[in-house]
Amino acid sequence: MLTVRRRDRLYAWVRRHPVVPDAVIALGVFVTMVVFTAAAFDPAWAHFVLGTVMCAALVFRRVRPVESFGVLVAAGLVQWATGLQLTPYDVALLLGLYAVSAYGPRWASWAGLAAGFLGVVLGTVRYVPSIEESAEAFVASAIGLSATVIGAWAMGDVRRTRQAYVAELVERAHQAERERDQRALLAAAEERSRIAREMHDVVAHNLSVIVVQADGGRYAGDHDPQAALDALKTIGDTGRGALAEMRRLLGVLRTTDDADGGSVRPQPGLGSLPELVTSVRQAGLPVELDVTGPPRPLPPGPSLAVYRVIQEALTNALKHAGPAARAKVALVFGADRLTLRVSDDGRGAAAPSDGLGQGLAGMRERMTMYGGTVTAGPAAGGGWRVDLDLPYGEGK
Repeated sequence: MLTVRRRDRLYAWVRRHPVVPDAVIALGVFVTMVVFTAAAFDPAWAHFVLGTVMCAALVFRRVRPVESFGVLVAAGLVQWATGLQLTPYDVALLLGLYAVSAYGPRWASWAGLAAGFLGVVLGTVRYVPSIEESAEAFVASAIGLSATVIGAWAMGDVRRTRQAYVAELVERAHQAERERDQRALLAAAEERSRIAREMHDVVAHNLSVIVVQADGGRYAGDHDPQAALDALKTIGDTGRGALAEMRRLLGVLRTTDDADGGSVRPQPGLGSLPELVTSVRQAGLPVELDVTGPPRPLPPGPSLAVYRVIQEALTNALKHAGPAARAKVALVFGADRLTLRVSDDGRGAAAPSDGLGQGLAGMRERMTMYGGTVTAGPAAGGGWRVDLDLPYGEGK
């Protein structure tokens, strides 16, 4: 594993500094094929200069593939035009053709192939016995040189294709990371919204009960000590219930199990409706619960959403309807939908409000998630009403 990491780091460094390995290759060609062979050809100085120019062009074969190959082609034409012999350093032409095919633009790749075939024609005419002297040698040389040119170009083209494929994979990986981050942000926003709704429902309802009981106990303390004690008991029970709800909510958010195994209470739902109504009655608001039709079990999500809508509507009635108000919860299990009305005969539109509440928006958000609707407003005969309509949906 350590060797693989070192190799990957080496490859990454080479990709960032391509001139360094190309300079090493050019130096190797210069030493082995120019220094030691130039003296064997006449004139030696001309071959040495020509070989030096070709090797210098190889240094930039990846960073400037078109210019590098252009210099190599020009050097080859000078060699052909001046009648200089073919030498081992002419392999630089093949290295340049490979480079322009692999790293140059597509037009330069095809132009390089055409230049290679031009070199085959010129080289065959100049350096191979004519077809009249030896037809077999002429044809064999032409085919061999053509195969060499095609091979060098094809290897570069394969390199180009592989680079494009790797680049596409890298882009897909980056795109997948971006999409993952976006999904994470959306999930986090959705989770924050869900937590905000839960916190609002739990805290607002219980604090409303506590405030109402505290106010009632304060006024009743002078005349009816028992009423004050009952109010304090209700405040204590409601506070403990709120703490339990908060612990449950925080327990759901933990990523590790608690010491007791991480068990938490189930989310409330329509099955918890009698306890909710009882707690509101104890807080001082008379509530009538009317259920029509055979109860139909709902999935946990919609059941919790309906429960929270009822809880929010009763909390608002408790806070705003007035001391003599009464409330009614009418739940109807129809053939294909659940309908609900929570109404009171209190102040209605005349009830004071600070305009900062988010309860109605939270109700609508909950129902929208499951294809339902919530409307709220003053009732025709006075008071306030909240209407809910929730289709069961397929498979529910």
